[in-house]
Amino acid sequence: MADTNETAVRVGVIGGSGLYTLLEGARTLEIATPFGEPSSPVTVGDFGGRTVAFVARHGTGHTVPPQRVNHRANLWALASLGVQAVIGSSAVGSITPDLPADTFVVPDQLIDRTGRRDDTYFDGTHPDGTHGDGADVQHLAFADPFDPTVRTALCRALEARGERFAPVGTTLVIPGPRFSTRAESRGWRLLGADLLNMTQYPEAALAAELGIAYASLSFVTDADVGHAPGDDAVSADVVFSRLTQARDRITGTIADAIARLPHELRARELVDRDATARLLARPVVTA
Repeated sequence: MADTNETAVRVGVIGGSGLYTLLEGARTLEIATPFGEPSSPVTVGDFGGRTVAFVARHGTGHTVPPQRVNHRANLWALASLGVQAVIGSSAVGSITPDLPADTFVVPDQLIDRTGRRDDTYFDGTHPDGTHGDGADVQHLAFADPFDPTVRTALCRALEARGERFAPVGTTLVIPGPRFSTRAESRGWRLLGADLLNMTQYPEAALAAELGIAYASLSFVTDADVGHAPGDDAVSADVVFSRLTQARDRITGTIADAIARLPHELRARELVDRDATARLLARPVVTA
């Protein structure tokens, strides 16, 4: 594990599409993990009045597509520094006219439709990759996937800044990198989803397994396939254009929310804490 005395980090930020750097004059740490390389080097610096660790989810040049993001490495790297709370920024599409583009959402629920298998640290394998007796298997309590303390900080920050936002919402997570068909989008609405995204799962679940308090700051960039016949469907150009325009608002909200977080935040115990401690003590095996 990293030297927590040197870094003294308690808050992490995972930047989504359009947010590839955050900290000026930051230290760059190359952190090896038992799960491979993080999406980007971890940078550590001052932000929101706190010492913050930052990872670019898609790499510093958006070179990592959503289905290839190494969420396990990203979150393990942050946890190894002593991070207790993580804010993940996310671009989302809206599948309800109640949440138009340019709206912030602090989701409280999600539906997984990614089909991912690398969505747990406790997958029945030993540190050397073998299976068998003694493997650590845990079952995550995940009824409420986003941490209430971090969600509250985000909502208060958005309110204080006068942003249009929804304090609740359900994100349906698809694997990507393609967007939905019109038939799929109709199906997502029938399932009760409000938003579409490609990365909030398994990020939220893995954070919970590590004992990290995690919540998402979601920014609506588009209306997916449209809310009425004839509406234009989402394109990557639209998404990135709107994220670029909103970047300062997104980073400002994150900074404000970080300032509102407790300095010592004990996350909910959704997995046995001893199991989490064993996970973080797992040796890093290098070739």
